[in-house]
Amino acid sequence: MTVYQWTGKDKKGKSQKGEMEAASEQAVKAHLGRLNITPSRVKEKPRDIFENIAFLQPKVVEKDVILFARQFSTMIDAGLPIVQCLEILLSQQENKTFKKMLINIKESVESGSTLADALKKFPRQFDDLFVNMIAAGEVGGILDTILRRLSGYMEKAAKLKSQVKGAMTYPLVTLVIAFIVLAVILVFVIPVFQQMFADFGKELPLPTQIVVALSNFVKSKILYILGAMVIFIFAFRRFYKTAKGRILADRLVLSVPVVGMLIRKVSVAKFTRTMGTMLASGVAILDALDITAKTSGNKTIEGALYNVRASIAEGQTMAEPLSESGVFPSMVCSMISVGESTGALVIEPFMLVFLGVTIGGLVVAMYLPIFKLAGAISG
Repeated sequence: MTVYQWTGKDKKGKSQKGEMEAASEQAVKAHLGRLNITPSRVKEKPRDIFENIAFLQPKVVEKDVILFARQFSTMIDAGLPIVQCLEILLSQQENKTFKKMLINIKESVESGSTLADALKKFPRQFDDLFVNMIAAGEVGGILDTILRRLSGYMEKAAKLKSQVKGAMTYPLVTLVIAFIVLAVILVFVIPVFQQMFADFGKELPLPTQIVVALSNFVKSKILYILGAMVIFIFAFRRFYKTAKGRILADRLVLSVPVVGMLIRKVSVAKFTRTMGTMLASGVAILDALDITAKTSGNKTIEGALYNVRASIAEGQTMAEPLSESGVFPSMVCSMISVGESTGALVIEPFMLVFLGVTIGGLVVAMYLPIFKLAGAISG
């Protein structure tokens, strides 16, 4: 099959252009005729010499999938068959990687597969939530509604993710800068003060002695410190990839002040929105809990949701095991709005306090001898 680029005009005289994979130029023109498009030019697309190098190809991002679901729902709602919808989406798709995926999906549907099964081949772009909701939509005959709900759900999830990243970016940058400033002070500034104090022949106050000792330690052991940090990061990443390591690390993260609170609130928002969307779309509650647990992103929360699922399977209600899990607060509903407004958390004041205490403490420790000498001179 060859990829062709085409330009033409639709019934209203509006210019259209796109690409499609076909056996011949005549097949492209025939297909465009079925779409009521009069082609003015059809030519074979020049081959990309890098098309077989995966890491050089464009990524399919969340925004692409959201737009795909939104456009798909509009066309299904207009009464177009699934294959024709895929053909139109394929012709308008500019992302080369996504275009190849759509070609594969279209061919699978044409060969008799359901849309859900065709999408299941690409789990990185279409997760369990997406695939199962599409399957429910196909069975219930409400695919347009499901696609519309999916696009809305993904837009809200993307917004929440953006808010979380925004809330975390400033504190992380501040923390990095703080450590750089501390390192510069300890390695370069404090030795100058130390020499100046030594010239006076006076005994340094205890806080200053501690800072000077810390400075000497950092200077003499800097290579060992950096090496230990590299080894720790490497070992932690290896440990986190194990099942026990992931569970332990995720449990510790939830117990960290401020950060743990943020993760809990985000998890509550994600859990309730995902469950609500899936149940409203006709997905069975046990299947919905299974999918929600897999997509939680935290092993502790995942385990709590699986316990909830097991309890419901035994005939209990959802509220009781959720409360017993200890992961989700009792006032879940009231926390959703808080979890979705994560841009206004208390992380930034926390970081400012940290900077004030550490850097301010160093400054005070350095100036104490000066105050002591000034007092001695005036006395």
